[in-house]
Amino acid sequence: MFKKTILAVAIATFGFAQMAKAQNLQVFYDFGKDRQYITTTFEMFKADKFGDTFFFIDHYFANGDQRKNGVASAVNGTYFEIERGLNFWQDSALKDLSAHIEYDGSSWGAGIFCFGAKYFFHSQDYRNMLTLYLMYDLHIGVGKADIPVKFSAVWSMGDLFGLKGLTFKGFMDVWGNNSAFADGSTAKFSVLTEPQLWMNLGKLFDYHLDLGGEVELSYNFAGNKGFMVNPCAGLRWTF
Repeated sequence: MFKKTILAVAIATFGFAQMAKAQNLQVFYDFGKDRQYITTTFEMFKADKFGDTFFFIDHYFANGDQRKNGVASAVNGTYFEIERGLNFWQDSALKDLSAHIEYDGSSWGAGIFCFGAKYFFHSQDYRNMLTLYLMYDLHIGVGKADIPVKFSAVWSMGDLFGLKGLTFKGFMDVWGNNSAFADGSTAKFSVLTEPQLWMNLGKLFDYHLDLGGEVELSYNFAGNKGFMVNPCAGLRWTF
């Protein structure tokens, strides 16, 4: 469960006033081959007069087979990202263009600083949104990529097909690397996308609870060569 955005969900669920600040907790069960584990994700987004801040943290919980094979801790891995958008020109014609900096880290020791820019597209009512990122990657503790560039797209579509509370959101990352695989081959780039579909349960839970899931689609990602599909079912609580 990497890079997420909660801005559109907050607007679609609670209204435009919630755009400035929103948090949520997600719990997923991964049905992928050799996975069958639970992941929790906590996200926070806050806008201010100088830009915006976003972070999330994933905890991967060991499944039964991993515990049998000697994994002592219930949490089998952690990944997090913290991002800052800088925008001192919010009243200008370039208000949707921001400078961008982020750090991506994990319990596996790898860390990446990313520097670049992002551009925010949106419909008039903010129910449909798209943010595009173009960044330079500075790898810390891992091999430098031959093409140290990362492209990201993050999207959200509220009230999909006219169904109030149904949201389609997700992201796609494409980045350069020098990933090595068990057969001795390497990859020069990786792709990860996680489209999500959520249905808000409305007044039953005071609009805080969503039921849905995501499908992780990847290419040369996390030590796995080639294309992989990992479906997940989940719940999300927005604070």
